[in-house]
Amino acid sequence: MRKTERLDKLLSNLGYGARRDVRHWIKQGWITVDGHPATSPAQKVCPQQVLLEGKALDHPDGLTLMYHKALGTVCSRKEDGRLIYADFPERWIDRKPPLSSVGRLDKDTSGLLIVTDDGLLNHQLTSPKHHISKTYAVRLAHPLDGSEAARFASGSLLLEDDDRPCLPAELSISSDTEAELILHEGRYHQVRRMFAAIGNHVQLLTRIRIGALSLHDTNLAAGEYITTTPAELMQRITPCEP
Repeated sequence: MRKTERLDKLLSNLGYGARRDVRHWIKQGWITVDGHPATSPAQKVCPQQVLLEGKALDHPDGLTLMYHKALGTVCSRKEDGRLIYADFPERWIDRKPPLSSVGRLDKDTSGLLIVTDDGLLNHQLTSPKHHISKTYAVRLAHPLDGSEAARFASGSLLLEDDDRPCLPAELSISSDTEAELILHEGRYHQVRRMFAAIGNHVQLLTRIRIGALSLHDTNLAAGEYITTTPAELMQRITPCEP
């Protein structure tokens, strides 16, 4: 049986408002518990018992999203610029535990991003021991000369300011200035720095796949998202694992 918690704490943690707001909502008759008017902010409830203005509570058991990050948006609340959270319902930014992106795509990178309040899921997707690859579509400033795939696959490419070489990565060339790159680690601005290390410059960068999950298959336009569950998400990312 699910553990109960105070009504005001529950609604506050789900981002609906401050605890002091709940007392007012109770007086207005906006909250019901099992079909009866709520009686106190301290009333112990399960989320499934509660309706606010006749509506069930929003993702009370956790929130995980597949999201298409647009160019120009930022993942960190400490950065300047339009936050990715502006694409979500406003109350989600106040949820506890907070929503956070799984890894970051910088302001000038678009593509597939997972956003979740599940710390275990975040760890599963970012820990090197789980071997979840990331695939990027790249457009370059200068033509490729054909040597890049071997250099990236060698496991010997050293980035500026790093003291250990990159893990082997797979580069598939689409045209003189376009390619797809599969990484098996996640370093700061890694794709841009890898091409910089061989004398090229990334003009456009999009993450198109996490593990087996393709941005194309989600049918998400820039700024759109789909809610999912950690189990469903991991099945799509690692479909061959038991």
